[in-house]
Amino acid sequence: MIVQENVSMREYSNMKIGGIAKSLIHIEKEDELKNLFKPNERYYLIGNGTNTLIYDGYLDINFVSLEKLNKIEDLGNNRVYVEAGVDLTTFTQYMRDHNLGGLENISGIPGSIGGLVNMNAGAYGTTIFDKIESVRVLVGNKEIKTLSKEELGYRYRGTKIKDNKWIVIGATFKLDDGFDVASCEDKLSKRQHNHPLDYPNLGSTFKNPEGQFAAQLISDCGLKKYRVGDMEVSEKHPNFLINHGNAKFSDVIDLIKHIKEVVYSKTGYMLDTEIIILK
Repeated sequence: MIVQENVSMREYSNMKIGGIAKSLIHIEKEDELKNLFKPNERYYLIGNGTNTLIYDGYLDINFVSLEKLNKIEDLGNNRVYVEAGVDLTTFTQYMRDHNLGGLENISGIPGSIGGLVNMNAGAYGTTIFDKIESVRVLVGNKEIKTLSKEELGYRYRGTKIKDNKWIVIGATFKLDDGFDVASCEDKLSKRQHNHPLDYPNLGSTFKNPEGQFAAQLISDCGLKKYRVGDMEVSEKHPNFLINHGNAKFSDVIDLIKHIKEVVYSKTGYMLDTEIIILK
């Protein structure tokens, strides 16, 4: 375990916004988690910071990183155990190298396996839980369990893991024979073409209402390129909010509030944020 004190969290958020944290704790072995959490202390598990908006003032929070839990283990028969700190890009390359498929549609989603499993991330009709067999989690901050996918209440952008604030340590995948290179390259190309990846962002800001697309609702309301300070609704993909360089936490909050109010007043849909807002 490595503990750093008074750490700037700006570089740990893909939005490049964040203040000084009480500490940043790097976990090196899974058993270190069982004795980590103390009463009357705030903790937050930080992955790749691709889905978390972090307050830019002082944060009385102990951030916990699992990036050093980054092993991929071949279990045979197309089964693979992947630790929480493994980046999806790394896992995708592993599947490509070993000719294992089934998750090509989610290629290019930014984030670590732990974070993606926690929220059941997905794209193009595929979710990460489609190929999960079981997940190893820290339950109640003290007990490590391996739970089957059926026990985890997975759904659109949610799981029991997320609901109960359990910590994903790793997941076992049962993959298909054959990696579809063309499909993977197609999804990566679409992300590059459709998403404003040249600017700091947190991906999709709002969940899609049932039967609707948040990006289309935002666009229909004339909010493309609407700006608060250095934060702007992306013209390329209006469900992405982009930082032009010096945006503040309050700029993001004010922009989110304005979008929700305008979309609701014009369409009747109340958008729900997909990103995590941490203060």
